[in-house]
Amino acid sequence: MNYDHIILEKKDGVAWITLNRPQALNALAPDTHRQLQHAFLEIDKDPEVRVVVITGAGRAFCAGGDLKYISAQKDDPKLIAAYGQLFHDTFYIMEHMSKVIIAMVNGLCYAGGIELMEACDLAYAAEDIMLGDQHATYGLIPGGGGSQRLPRLMPLRKAKELLFTGDWISAKDAEDVGLINKAVPADKLKDHVMEVVNKLLQRSPMASKYIKYAVNRGMQVDLYTGLEIEKAASMAHFQTEDSREGISSFMEKRKPNFPGR
Repeated sequence: MNYDHIILEKKDGVAWITLNRPQALNALAPDTHRQLQHAFLEIDKDPEVRVVVITGAGRAFCAGGDLKYISAQKDDPKLIAAYGQLFHDTFYIMEHMSKVIIAMVNGLCYAGGIELMEACDLAYAAEDIMLGDQHATYGLIPGGGGSQRLPRLMPLRKAKELLFTGDWISAKDAEDVGLINKAVPADKLKDHVMEVVNKLLQRSPMASKYIKYAVNRGMQVDLYTGLEIEKAASMAHFQTEDSREGISSFMEKRKPNFPGR
């Protein structure tokens, strides 16, 4: 696929995805979704890639849905429904792929952009930015999963407040309520993300895969069903070479070298 809405770079075990529509604040047009989906599926099959980082070109991380496209199609409910489904399809792929995905939130992040961030496994943001759902400001409701993921990431009443009002939240406040992992000075953001990336590169890709699976699936069910999911994931992981290498390295008192199998 020809990527013109995104930039995909693979280097040293990391796939860097940059939303590349700065003139539109990296709004997610239909083709942006299709290119993201293709890129994520390609990355998930690549054994050389262990971590994914997604960020935005220019002054925005992502401004969400492409309102110009929505406005042009607003009288065609089938096209609007198909566009909304693209959000769910993209985020489903992200949450079900085996790689850890980090959002490096470098600029404006709202509406479908915050929904994109919510679908990532980890999120780090420049401390001078603001985040918000913003749908309510324009008489809309979240259509990309925000009404479900946001209350799972932060306290319920605070999530409802953001959803009902469309208010902004600072990166520091987002860190305090657990919406992001950490707010970092803008000029240190990439360095901090790389510290996390380098730590993840030293961990077992197979362990990360099964942890992500167990956590994401377990969040949707009751505790005891979640424990059954964890047991199944643990048993599957014990069949991997990474598991055997981890145990051997512990017994031999050396640093592990995980093959990712």
